[in-house]
Formats: sequence, C-alpha cells, structure tokens
Amino acid sequence: MVMSLELKNQIEKARHNLHMLVEHNEGRFGHPDVLQQSMVLDELINEYNRMNLSKPGA
Repeated sequence: MVMSLELKNQIEKARHNLHMLVEHNEGRFGHPDVLQQSMVLDELINEYNRMNLSKPGA
C-alpha cells in the first residue's frame, strides 16, 4: 500500500513535469525534453499497472 502511494505520487509529479515542459516548449510535443519526460511518465504508469495486475483478485 505504501509503495502504491509513493508510486502514485511519482506519477503525479512526472505528469506535472510533463505539463510544465509542454507549456515551456510552447506545445511542441516533439521536443526532446517533452518526449523524454513522456517516456518517464509512461514507465511509471506501466510499473503501477504491473503492480495492480499482480495483486490477487485483480
């Protein structure tokens, strides 16, 4: 449960960072910094999903 909460916090921080980078780069989703942060967020979401799928009864 604590791991899940920490991961949720990391996801929210990564999401916020992505939003700020998009704004800073004037909406250019193809900017390398935006793409890199998007991949970081994707991996955190994938990790969260893997945790939830491995739970009994999920």
